[in-house]
Amino acid sequence: MKSLLLLLSSFLILHSSFSAQTNVILIMVDDFGYECVTANGGESYQTPNLDKLAASGVRFENCHAQPLCTPTRVQLMTGRYNVRNYLNFGTLRREETTFGHLMKNAGYATAICGKWQLGHELDSPQHFGFEESCLWQQTRRPPRYTNPGLEYNGVEKDFTKGEYGPTLVNDFALGFIEKHKEKPFFLYYPMILTHNPFQPTPDSAKYDPTISSEQKLQSPKHFADMTAYMDKMVGRIVAKLDELGLRENTLILFLGDNGTNSGITSRFQGRDYKGGKGSTNAHGTHVPFIARWPAVMKKGRVCADLISCADFLPTLCAAAGVEPPAGVDGVSFLPQLKGEAGTPREWLYIWYSPRQSKDMTVREYAFDQRFKLYRTGQFYDLSADEMEKQDLAATALASDAAAAKAKLQDALDQFKDARPAELDQQFLNSGAGKDKPEKKGKKKNKKKAE
Repeated sequence: MKSLLLLLSSFLILHSSFSAQTNVILIMVDDFGYECVTANGGESYQTPNLDKLAASGVRFENCHAQPLCTPTRVQLMTGRYNVRNYLNFGTLRREETTFGHLMKNAGYATAICGKWQLGHELDSPQHFGFEESCLWQQTRRPPRYTNPGLEYNGVEKDFTKGEYGPTLVNDFALGFIEKHKEKPFFLYYPMILTHNPFQPTPDSAKYDPTISSEQKLQSPKHFADMTAYMDKMVGRIVAKLDELGLRENTLILFLGDNGTNSGITSRFQGRDYKGGKGSTNAHGTHVPFIARWPAVMKKGRVCADLISCADFLPTLCAAAGVEPPAGVDGVSFLPQLKGEAGTPREWLYIWYSPRQSKDMTVREYAFDQRFKLYRTGQFYDLSADEMEKQDLAATALASDAAAAKAKLQDALDQFKDARPAELDQQFLNSGAGKDKPEKKGKKKNKKKAE
C-alpha cells in the first residue's frame, strides 16, 4: 500500500508539472513580409486577428529570416545557421536535431501541419520529432488550395468536393489542440498560405470549388483575400484556445518565412513596398514576428531588438525548461517575451545559397539595425539606403560607421571557416540541383522558387 501511494503521488506530481507547462504554437506564414501586417504599418490588407495578438502581446520590429523558404525552415527548426548544415533546396539532413525532437523528449505532444518541403521520405515528420502530421508537399506535389492533396501521418488523401487546403490543415490543428488539451503540446504550423499561385479563397466572390489545378484563376489581386484568409485561420486557433480555457498559458509565436513574392507591391507606411522574396536586402528577409502569452504578457509592447529565425529553437527550449543541444547559433529571446532586457543581439548573420540549381553562389553578410557588411566587402547604411544602391566600401566613413563596420567584420570573421567542406561535396555528388534535361522541341522552363 505504501508503495502504491508513493507511485500515485509521483504520478500526480508529474501530471501537475506537465499541466503547469506552457503550450507552444509556432505559426509561420509562407511568403509574407513585414509590410503585410496592419499593426506594422501595412495599409493594403486586413489582418485584425494578428493586430489583436500584437496589441496584447509583443510586436517585434527587427526579425529577419533567410530570403527563401527552405533555408529558413532548416535554420528555424535546427537553431543553426545555414553555413553549418544547409545542403540543398527541399532537404533537411536527417542527422539534424530539431525543436520537434527536443519538445517531444521533454514530454510534449508534438505535431506539424501545413507545408513540408524538407525531404520526400514517408517518415520524415516523425523522424524529426513530430508525432502527428498533416502536410502538403511531403512525398508528392499535388494542388495545395482548392481540391488539394494532403498527407496525414504519411497517408495520402486527395480531396475533390471543393475543399480548401488551408482550411483542412487548420482543422487538423484545431483537432490536435482539442485532443491534447489535458497535457502540454507543441504545434508547429508552417502555413500553406500566402504563397502563389494567387487564387481565390472560399471567402472570395470568385471562388470556384470545381477547379483542381494551380494554373487556374491566378492573379496577384487575390493576394489580399489570401492574406485575409490566413488571418482568419490564426483567429480560429485563438478561438479554440479560448474555448478550451488554454489561452492563458499558451505561447503563440507568429512569423513569416521570408519576404513577400516579388510580384506583389503593397502600401506600407505611406509608400509603395515591393516584395523581395529571394533578395538579400531587407525586403527579402524582414518578416513579421508577433508573440502572445497572456500568463506572461500583461500588456502590449513593441521590441526593437534584432531577432534571427535561428533564435526560435533556444527560446522554445528555455520556455519548456529544455537544454538546447550543443552547437546552436540562436540566442534565446525568452527574457524579451517576459519584458526583461535579456541579451539583445548586436548583429545578425546570414549565409544564403539556395542550391536550387547547380549554382553554388553564396551571399554572406552581417548587419545591425543600421549598417550591413557583405563578405565581399560591400558596406551599406540601411537607414539611408534600404535597397542597398550606394556601396560605401570605398568611402571615407564617419566614426559611427567605421565602428559598425569593424564590429560587423568581427562577426563575419567568426564564420570564416564554418562551412563543412563535405556538405558542398555531398551536394555535388548527389546530383541535387542539376538542371533537368531539356525536352525535345520545348524550351527549358525553370520552376519558380517555392
